[in-house]
Amino acid sequence: MEDKQQQVSMPPKYDPQATEAKWYPYWVNGKYFEATGDKDKEPYTIVIPPPNVTGKLHLGHAWDTTLQDILIRVKRMQGYDALWLPGMDHAGIATQAKVEGKLREQGISRYDLGREKFLEKSWEWKEEYAEFIREQWAKLGLSLDYSRERFTLDEGLSKAVREVFVRLYEEGLIYRGEYIINWDPETKTALSDIEVIYKDVQGGFYHMKYPLTDGSGHIEVATTRPETMLGDTAVAVHPEDERYKDLIGKKVTLPVIGREIEIVADDYVDMEFGSGAVKITPAHDPNDFEIGNRHDLERVLVMDEGGKMNKNAGKYQGMDRFECRKQIVKDLQDQGVLFKIEDHLHSVGHSERSGAVVEPYLSTQWFVKMGPLAEEAIKLQQSGDKVNFVPDRFEKTYMHWIENIRDWCISRQLWWGHRIPAWFHKETGEIYVGRTEPEDIENWEQDEDVLDTWFSSALWPFSTMGWPDENAGDFRRYYSTDALVTGYDIIYFWVARMIFQGKHFTGERPFKDVLIHGLVRDAEGRKMSKSLGNGVDSMEVIDKYGADALRFFLSTGSSPGNDLRFYWEKVEANWNFGNKIWNASRFALMNMGDLKHEEIDLSGKKSIADQWILTRLQETIEHVTKFIDSYEFGEVGRALYNFIWDDFCDWYIEMAKLPLNSEDEEAKHTTRSVLAYVLDHTMRLLHPFMPFITEEVWQHLPHEGESITVASWPEKKEELMNEQAVNDMQLLQEIIRSVRNTRSELNVPMSREITLHVKVDSQEVLEQLERGEAYLQKFCNPSELKIGKELTAPEKSMSSVLSGVELYMPLAGLLDLDAEIQRLEGELKRLDGEVTRVQKKLGNEGFIKKAPEKIVEEERAKEKDYLEQKDKVQQRLEELKN
Repeated sequence: MEDKQQQVSMPPKYDPQATEAKWYPYWVNGKYFEATGDKDKEPYTIVIPPPNVTGKLHLGHAWDTTLQDILIRVKRMQGYDALWLPGMDHAGIATQAKVEGKLREQGISRYDLGREKFLEKSWEWKEEYAEFIREQWAKLGLSLDYSRERFTLDEGLSKAVREVFVRLYEEGLIYRGEYIINWDPETKTALSDIEVIYKDVQGGFYHMKYPLTDGSGHIEVATTRPETMLGDTAVAVHPEDERYKDLIGKKVTLPVIGREIEIVADDYVDMEFGSGAVKITPAHDPNDFEIGNRHDLERVLVMDEGGKMNKNAGKYQGMDRFECRKQIVKDLQDQGVLFKIEDHLHSVGHSERSGAVVEPYLSTQWFVKMGPLAEEAIKLQQSGDKVNFVPDRFEKTYMHWIENIRDWCISRQLWWGHRIPAWFHKETGEIYVGRTEPEDIENWEQDEDVLDTWFSSALWPFSTMGWPDENAGDFRRYYSTDALVTGYDIIYFWVARMIFQGKHFTGERPFKDVLIHGLVRDAEGRKMSKSLGNGVDSMEVIDKYGADALRFFLSTGSSPGNDLRFYWEKVEANWNFGNKIWNASRFALMNMGDLKHEEIDLSGKKSIADQWILTRLQETIEHVTKFIDSYEFGEVGRALYNFIWDDFCDWYIEMAKLPLNSEDEEAKHTTRSVLAYVLDHTMRLLHPFMPFITEEVWQHLPHEGESITVASWPEKKEELMNEQAVNDMQLLQEIIRSVRNTRSELNVPMSREITLHVKVDSQEVLEQLERGEAYLQKFCNPSELKIGKELTAPEKSMSSVLSGVELYMPLAGLLDLDAEIQRLEGELKRLDGEVTRVQKKLGNEGFIKKAPEKIVEEERAKEKDYLEQKDKVQQRLEELKN
């Protein structure tokens, strides 16, 4: 493999599409992504947040999965038995809505098909979109273990769902009851509290007079939903309200309907709000429901499941709820019952799925009793095995919700999903809940409803591993998982539920760390949406710039927990980064000749540049590894970018040309070895972020092994560190940059020779420059180079004052003297400002007392350096002016 690969030369131009197309099949066919179960390796596990099979993946998915892929690739290279388990979610409401929409286009409904045929259509939809998702995973380069792919409706997960439902029911934690729930009239299903989005809506506050039945007067009530008055079964007042004490127990006649309803006393009523009397509609308001329970009031439901008025609404039967509101307001005004309408801005619940206004609705549903489960989850966070949130501020978000949690409505009036494992006896009405259907099934009817999608998703970390069979190999080896990566928008929906279900059923936290990221927004900071037309298709980005460029942008463009703004320019900049890597790699490979892996030798005499780049590599290895461990991917990106672009490409490769073009065969071999070694290790560090280009480059390098995906992760080697080389290089770079800047100011091209005198202020600096003189000759192109302690400034020369050195470039034929004086006066002004700033800081007692000693010493060193530079600039000005 190695020799064959090395014979293939890299194309002169970087083509990300061509590069990326060939490596994914190679990885999958080679089974490099599959967890091996090797007992000699420590397991490391991530389960993918399963995308919904409702459509194609968006940029948020690309971001989320790229971060996971980085973690899993690093751990795989570090020698862990790394499992990244893929899968998809059936997404009950969302998928059913999509399938029903498709049927509507054909002029049919799910009821025309019947349940079984409709489910067949839903499975067809799932297969089609699951394939889209797999294709997108491949284009992104995700190193998923497809041999373990799961789906929330597959047989194993369905078994886990039934087991959890039955156990919770047997423990008294699942119950069935008639309650006010959030109802979506559009999709005709119940919603949990967190599937309701509240929006401020401008509405009305309607004031009405309900007449006392005995003709002695009336009582004033007010509502924001006058259509619900048709279901009123009482008026409530506070028992201590002096205004109404004599009315308690009396009756009023409900306008329009004519039903007599009682005035009751209840502590819930706020005497200070409005008239102090409230209408009670137990079937259409959660608070009224509780009051109704306390006073044994009738529950009158006046709407059907589609939001239309039912037979209990009398003459309004069949009207849409909002049309009914308009008509009843008019009728009540005509009767003199409705006497005032106030403008009223109030918070109205909307369905997260359909956007419809949610109706508080009396319904018989299945619920999970959350108190005991929440208590377990709270205790977990108080233990040493708590779930670690990154950033930790999100733990407060999670704890606030879990500490104030309400019972969870888990039944949904859908066909697509896990059907509730409960049966009702046709004659006795007895309820049977079980893992299997009743034996005399012909006498039983199964509950028509399915479970909330999040009920099955909450089991994802362990149901995917073979639970409830606790002896399942994957469950024993890979659970609990190590990291979960997800957005802050589903902490309540998913993260919290996984934690309490995981703790309750396995006794362990489901994951060690939760890395929370934000949302991908457009360049203006707006949320991407169809209505704004500002969405970006991740596949379109890949088609234009390649997956590596997109991945590097997504993973390094923000800090943990924060939103990410999408900029095409930044993706293009990362595509340019790929080009830079490609061109540098081609140069290195062309100059390595037929170097074999076993011939790489770093023991020979190394140049300053060789020692410096090897030292910088060790520092980069240390920084990158540390930042990955703390999930600081933005810092990793900066470290890698600076090392590759600045240190390796712009400096080392240029300096390597000196020995490569020399006659010194030993120096050539050492430099080739350094090039191969540094490029190999750099590609390994970059591989989790940009997997395709790094595999391509690595395969051309002299290497051991079949793929970079399973190559070992670089480790810092102290023996390759050389601080003196770093100091030497910093000084040389400073001089070379200064000379280049001066040439630029004077429009003197590099091809034109100059005279360069370098005055040093110590023997140490003199020795440094003598060691690096070849680099000054190469990169400054002097016709004459003098280095010494006793040098004096030539007449009329360009000068630069640096730390430890003064540079002089005689101006003969190069420079306008007046312009140089003006430049030095500008430099003097800048140094004056720096001296003032640092002296002000050092004169601040608070800074001296509070700042670490190291920082204070650094500021004192800066002051000394700026003062020395200022003195030298002043001297030069005097010399030029005389």
